Amino acid sequence: MPSFDIVSEVDLQEVRNAVENATREVESRFDFRNVEASFELNEKNETIKVLSESDFQINQLLDILRAKLLKRGIEGSSIEVPDEFVHSGKTWFVDAKLKQGIESAMQKKIVKLIKDSKLKVQAQIQGEEIRVTGKARDDLQAVMALVRGGDLGQPFQFKNFRD
Repeated sequence: MPSFDIVSEVDLQEVRNAVENATREVESRFDFRNVEASFELNEKNETIKVLSESDFQINQLLDILRAKLLKRGIEGSSIEVPDEFVHSGKTWFVDAKLKQGIESAMQKKIVKLIKDSKLKVQAQIQGEEIRVTGKARDDLQAVMALVRGGDLGQPFQFKNFRD
């Protein structure tokens, strides 16, 4: 019986490359000359610390980071940025968290979305991924299109497609 897994993973090597590219761009941009602005990737906590001298520049840095992530094949919605920026001394910073895995509330939402579609497939939660099985390959492809178009606020990948 054909099946596949729905996962939400971010390749940390690509994130590292995007952060390095964003750092290079900030160093060469005229509007960031003589300004303390940087990106710091913490792979253990899966966060990116964005640091600058003003909150306006933080927003600019986040736009640069999202553009570089998108170039490396990582969607901008895969980083979660808090609304409030932290101000300490003369610098502002924010810790953007990478979304790895699918939270249980989101898993339940996806399973409900699949079941409400009335397709002849079964969806079951397995840890941080969802296994979808069905008799017809077309039904599985319809589920993929449904999840992609569901606007769930998080990028999903489909792995282990078996026939």
